[in-house]
Amino acid sequence: MKKNISFLDRCLPHPFVSLVVAVSWLMLGHSFDPFDIFCAVLLGLIIPKLIQPFIVRTPNIHWALAFKLFFVVLWDIILSNIRVAKQVLGPTKNLKPKWYRVPLDTDHEHVNTLLAMIITTTPGTVTAGIDQERGDILVHSLSSDDPEAEVQEIKSRYEMPLIAIFNATQGDDQ
Repeated sequence: MKKNISFLDRCLPHPFVSLVVAVSWLMLGHSFDPFDIFCAVLLGLIIPKLIQPFIVRTPNIHWALAFKLFFVVLWDIILSNIRVAKQVLGPTKNLKPKWYRVPLDTDHEHVNTLLAMIITTTPGTVTAGIDQERGDILVHSLSSDDPEAEVQEIKSRYEMPLIAIFNATQGDDQ
């Protein structure tokens, strides 16, 4: 049984991807000439159509929460850059590198992957790996006085919002 797909869904299988491609083209070209706008629209229509077979399922995302998390992460990156610069430029005896594990509250692949990416993106911490069997993420911190407090901060600032963004639950696998 074939699913009836509208004309708009056939032309724009992934509208967000189309928008990102078009805006990226215009930003890379530093131009809003009619030809560049035409190219951006054309690429925004063609590229998502070409990659459609590779995108199995687009998750339902709560965009307002995603934008809020984006700015939280951006702010944390700015503050972390300043903190890491002070640590690296200061005496190395003050550095207290630590390894710790962040237990995961869900099996949702998007949540866990994005959480690992956020941890790595924030200066001073690096994700060493996601252990699906143990249900945690191994993290290395450049300097930490209280790893347990950092784990709780990661969970409250990043993991909980990600779970809400993807409407994931405990034991969720998609």
